[in-house]
Order: sequence, then C-alpha cells, then structure tokens
Amino acid sequence: MDGRFNLDNQLCFRLYTASRLITQSYHPLLAEFGLTYPQYLVLLVLWEKDEQPVNDIAKRLMLETNTVTPLLKRMETEGILTRSKGKKDARQIIVSLTKKGCTLKEELLHVPEAVGSAVLCESLTPERVPELFAMLHGLIGQLKENQSNP
Repeated sequence: MDGRFNLDNQLCFRLYTASRLITQSYHPLLAEFGLTYPQYLVLLVLWEKDEQPVNDIAKRLMLETNTVTPLLKRMETEGILTRSKGKKDARQIIVSLTKKGCTLKEELLHVPEAVGSAVLCESLTPERVPELFAMLHGLIGQLKENQSNP
C-alpha cells in the first residue's frame, strides 16, 4: 500500500489537528470573558500597539480584511474596541482599544501560561519550545513565499 495516502503520514493533518486542539484549549479560558479565540488574537495585536488601521491588523494576523472586519464590528458592539476614520486618510479605519479592551489584558494574564502548560509534554519541553517556534516560523515563511510565487 502507498504510504503517501495514509492520513497519519500527512503533515497537513498533523498541523491541522494540533492547531485545532490548541485553539480548543483556549475556549474555557476565554469563554468566561465572552471572547472567542479570533477575538483574543485581535486583542494581542492591539495590546502590542493600539490604534492600528484594519489593514495592519489583518496583515499581522495573516488574514484578509474582509475576514477581520466582521470580527472587529462584533468586538466594537461588545465595547472592546472602537473603529474610527483615519485623521490623515478618511478611507482608512483605525481600530483602538476601549477601557474594557485594555482591562481585558490584565484579566487574561493567566491565559498564555495556562495554554503553554496544556501543550507541554514529554516531547515538547520548555527548552524545546524555541526550536518549535523557529521551525514553524520557517514553515510559515516558506508557505507564504510559495503562495506569492506560484
């Protein structure tokens, strides 16, 4: 039998499964604050640097703006952020954290450590995490390059 078509031999399946399970580990930690994982990612971007154009947030998340915009609208409705026209360019929408959005940073301080503890195992020790990050960074870079140069 040809092992190329064995599900367990597919890198994409391994990455998909790991990603899905890690994302699921965020659910109980974020749900008590009424947040989804994608909303948490937006918050991470804005906690790094507040008052960013929608395009910059989408780029940072490696998503299209038409994917990010509905997410931002929901977060605005929930009072987590505001969207306003740019001062230099009125076509640009600037996203800013509200007081509630800033406060969430303090309330969610436990999340990275909790998820980190959940993913550590015999084969992924704290010492090996930087190695995994480097491998994933290289993989993401290569995949992005392949998409831009078909």
